[in-house]
Amino acid sequence: MQLIDIDKARYQKHLKIVFISCAAFLAVSSLAVSQTLIALFPDESGSHFHWNLLGVVVSAFTVGWLLNKYRRHDFMREVTYVWELKQALNKITRKMPKLEKAALEGNRDALLAMQYSYAGSRFLWQLDDNTLTLDELAIKQLELDRLAEQFDVTLTVADYDEKILAAF
Repeated sequence: MQLIDIDKARYQKHLKIVFISCAAFLAVSSLAVSQTLIALFPDESGSHFHWNLLGVVVSAFTVGWLLNKYRRHDFMREVTYVWELKQALNKITRKMPKLEKAALEGNRDALLAMQYSYAGSRFLWQLDDNTLTLDELAIKQLELDRLAEQFDVTLTVADYDEKILAAF
């Protein structure tokens, strides 16, 4: 997955709309489903926990299905891209201890995966206005740059391919 420039304002606007729409849909539809089931199948004891739970489960499943169905729609382009980028970075993060060890030995793929992780994290944090940890990331980037220089490796984010993680 390549890092691409996206319109920050459009992303934030669409993310808010998607988030609020999902929350509203979950609230309204779970109540509608559970109340319909309670009306059709009343419980004499007054406990309708199972119908309420079923309403929430059906609504959550529906939201997930709708998000998946419309993930390639133009409106969802930035939101889906960020979601997929976060998943790709999470895969690297799970392998980071092994990557760091291999990077100290000069493994080009490990260095490249770390470079992609740092560049992707910087991109996401700036996109979400989460700049608190950028200083820590800058320190890690400097360490990575030193390792790349030490082992005479050129790191280009565009060269990263998720398949290289299989070796770690």
